[in-house]
Order: sequence, then structure tokens, then C-alpha cells
Amino acid sequence: MRKTGPVVLTLSLGVFGIITTEMGVVGVLPRISEELDVPAAEAGWLVGVFALVVAVAGPFTTLLASGVRRKSVLAAALAVFAASNAVYALTDSFPVMLLFRIVPALFHPVFFAVALTAATRLVAPEKATRAATTVFAGVTLGFAFGVPITSYLAEHLSLAAAFWFGAGANLLALLGILALFPSEPAGQRLSYGSQLGILHRPRLWLSLSAVVFVFAAMFSVYGYFAEYLERVTHLGGSATGALLMAFGAVMVLGNLLFGRLLERDPVRTVTAFPVLYALLYVLLRAVGPWAVPTVLAVLLWGAMHSGGLVVSQTWLARDARDAPEFGNSLFISFSNLGITIGSAVGGLVVATAGTHQLPWAGAVFALAALGAVLLRRRLGPQAPGDRTASRVQRRTRVPS
Repeated sequence: MRKTGPVVLTLSLGVFGIITTEMGVVGVLPRISEELDVPAAEAGWLVGVFALVVAVAGPFTTLLASGVRRKSVLAAALAVFAASNAVYALTDSFPVMLLFRIVPALFHPVFFAVALTAATRLVAPEKATRAATTVFAGVTLGFAFGVPITSYLAEHLSLAAAFWFGAGANLLALLGILALFPSEPAGQRLSYGSQLGILHRPRLWLSLSAVVFVFAAMFSVYGYFAEYLERVTHLGGSATGALLMAFGAVMVLGNLLFGRLLERDPVRTVTAFPVLYALLYVLLRAVGPWAVPTVLAVLLWGAMHSGGLVVSQTWLARDARDAPEFGNSLFISFSNLGITIGSAVGGLVVATAGTHQLPWAGAVFALAALGAVLLRRRLGPQAPGDRTASRVQRRTRVPS
């Protein structure tokens, strides 16, 4: 393959467009509620339905797409996301908008699974982690810039302009895929049985448990970011918004940092991550009432938050090497499950114990993730029936 760098960057741009579509709605829900004349709680279904469809349908849609050429799958997914944004911009019907949240959600895990697998296969084995990190940078940039830009356009231009921005990002990535991604045949298709066979591995389920707990740790507190800063630290809305932007910017640096650490020593990095996250939440709980220390803690938090994506995906990938796209779809589904659980538990803590106790929920989930990682390590590095594991481990020098 001649030049893989532009292709991997194009995949990252596609991820950026998809994350902007998925999460950008969060910042414009009040405008949707107002312009489409629906209650705020009903408008919230635009977020919840998307996550639910991704979590439930992800592995199945990825299995169905496993025999299709990767270029066609990637292009089709981006076309659906671009078209869905166009519908959001043009419609004044809430049911229509809700329907076109369901349709792209079916393609979301397929794109991620194929993009991650393609990125790591397009480069030399020793650069696979860096390629995956580059793809995940699209997630970070989506949170750091895509979501705020969407909110800004809705506030200062129009709701339609915000959605046309999302459509443009996905369309640009689509053109890049059509121009740069290699046109190769689908190749020999793994049977459904072969792909589903990895579900018999106890190691895989421990890794999936770690993914759920890591994302629950991340989003049990992040989901109430503004609530915590306003009620505990007593920051105003403008300061909270600025800090949210800074949080997203630091995520970019954290993504690069954890990518490098994973290249050097993946197992120790994965093991250390939940420990550091738990300590971070202890720090956040301790300094919460004071503005300046909290700002510094939030910047550390942003760096840690971005690491959760690439750390947990790298850990899970060890146990799905012979069905990588299906494994990546499981990552997408179970990470969304973790987000759902974490958000629900965070809300329960806020309602019953108070917002100031929120970091303890994240710390408990982080320690649960550590337990799952340590149990997985006790079972050793190689999954039963994984014919490629030994060869890959020798090449990447992954310790047990």
C-alpha cells in the first residue's frame, strides 16, 4: 500500500463526523424542543434512542456487513450520516427526526468496527496502536470541536446551519474514502459461527466487563460535568462552558499520550489506567469546593478521559484477533452499555446523596474495572483457539 497516512486520517475525519452527529444533538436539544414544539424530556429521546440502538444492534449489523467490501461499507455509512443530517436540517417533524436518529445508529458501530480494523491493517504491525489512536482522535476532536461548533451555529445562525455542518463533515469524509481508500475485494468471509465463536472465551467476557466499567467510570461523572461545576465549585455558566472547551482540547493531548504508552507497554498501561482514574476522582472530590484547584483537576480529567477509549479498545482487541471487526462492534456496544449504566448510577447518586458525592461513583466503577483487568491477566495472554495470538504477541512483545 503506497500511502496509508492520508487514508487513516480520512477514517479519523469520518469518526469526527459521526461523533459530531451523535453527540452534537446534546448541545442543541433546547432549540429542537423549541422549534419542533416538543417537551424537553421527549426531545431527549434523540440521544437515548441513538445510544440504545447502537448498544443492541451493533454486533448484529456488523456481522451482516462482514461479507461486504470495506470501502463500500465505510462509504455507505458516511452517506447515511450525511443524509440524516440533511433531514435534521430540513424537517419540522419530530417523528421524522427521531426515525433518522435510528437509521444512522444502525450504521454507527459498523463504521467504527470496520474503520478500526482497516486502520490497523493498513500499517505495519508495530504501528497498529498508533493507527488506532489516530482513528480515535476523531472521537476526541468531535467532543472538543464538533459538539461546540454545532451548539455555536445553532445559537448564532440557525438550527439548520448546525445540522448542515454535520452533513458537510460526513460528506467530506465520504469523498475522502471514495478517493483514497483502496478498492479491494471483500476477501474470504469469516462464517457467522467463527465470529460468534469468540463469545465462548471467558477472557473475552472479562475484557468486555472491563470496557463496561471503564466507560461507566468515565460517564457517571462526565455526564454531570456542568452540574458538578455549578453546584459544587459554584462556577457560572460561562466559566463552565469555557472549561468544557478546555476539557475537550486537553483530550486531544491525552489521546496521543495514552497511544504512546500503549505502544511501549500495553498491559501495564491498561492496568494503571483505572487506578489513575480512581485517584483522579478522589482529587476532584477533595478540591471540588475551590475553583482554581478544580480547574487544574478538570484539565487532568480531560487527559484521562480521552485515554479510556483507546485503552479499553486495545485491551479488548487482544481477545478478538481472529474476528477483529466483530470484536470492535462488541467494543462499541458494550462501551455504550457502560455509558448507559454510568449515567443512570450518576443520576441516582445526584438524586439521593448529592452532587458533591458524584466522584465516588466514578471511583467505584474504576476500581471494578481494575478488578476485571486483573482477573483477565490471571488467565494469561492467549485466548483458547486463537491461532494468531502467539505470533502477534511475539511481534508486539506483549507481556502477560
